[in-house]
Amino acid sequence: MKKKDRFKIILLLLLGNLCLFPFISPAIALFMGIAFAFVFRNPVSKKTNKISGKLLKYSVVGLGFGMNFFQSVEAGKEGMLFTIVSVFGTLFLGIFLGRLFNISKSSAYLVSTGTAICGGSAIAAVAPVTGAKAQEISVALGTIFILNAVALFIFPPLGEFFGLSERQFGYWAAIAIHDTSSVVGAGSLYGNTAVEIATLVKLTRALWIIPVVFFTRLWFRKTSEKNTIPYFIFFFVFAMILNTIFSEYFPLRYWGEISGWIQWLARSTLKASLFLIGVGLNLTSLKEVGIRPLLHGVVLWSFVSVSSLLIVLQM
Repeated sequence: MKKKDRFKIILLLLLGNLCLFPFISPAIALFMGIAFAFVFRNPVSKKTNKISGKLLKYSVVGLGFGMNFFQSVEAGKEGMLFTIVSVFGTLFLGIFLGRLFNISKSSAYLVSTGTAICGGSAIAAVAPVTGAKAQEISVALGTIFILNAVALFIFPPLGEFFGLSERQFGYWAAIAIHDTSSVVGAGSLYGNTAVEIATLVKLTRALWIIPVVFFTRLWFRKTSEKNTIPYFIFFFVFAMILNTIFSEYFPLRYWGEISGWIQWLARSTLKASLFLIGVGLNLTSLKEVGIRPLLHGVVLWSFVSVSSLLIVLQM
């Protein structure tokens, strides 16, 4: 290994560990990652991508230890119709826009699914079923990532500008922001209630990956031996159930301190995950996105963001 690469890896580790400190916010963590990506070339991109995905899942499960199951179910019921309409409405609108922009059926469907459900996880789930090429998957992920980075920075200020309550912002972020990481990150910047609602609604939304995979089979008439399902969602629900049991029904001594530490660790690993996501950005990936697929993603995302904002303003 070259000395330059060793220096980059050491710096990468130092900055990643820095994200564990409370003075580093999710937005700063993401910015640090982007700055690193543009100043240095990530010598271990495959490893950082893999680690960031795992950290994200662990973080989401850890956040479940701070939520009440029955309160969460009630919040999920309230937004269920909103979720169903927005998921399939976004999916079909994205397919229609893909034809207008004259991009491939697979590319349009991947971006539409990522926008409708939960970003990269949804794309990874349906990609094997669509038979998409590696380049098409890369373009879709690149588009979603760029819009996620933008959303993380602009949504909290926009929420303040429109006078959204934490509850309203949580619903808006969960519907309009693609990836779970950016949803949780934006929610954490807005407030504790916002991040709880945003996480819950987003993960409820992510469960729609399962029926959408079957719909994708019919739409593309292709079969696949293996489809990716985000099993970490079920661990998140289990964490909520444990927290509800030990805090309300069978109070466990020191449970408050234990769950508090777990949540602190979850928020810290979330920031580290955002940092590693930022590290994955580079000029090459930006060029691979292209103009038309990016415009398709921007127009679809803009429509979803504006329409969902108008709805939550009435809540």
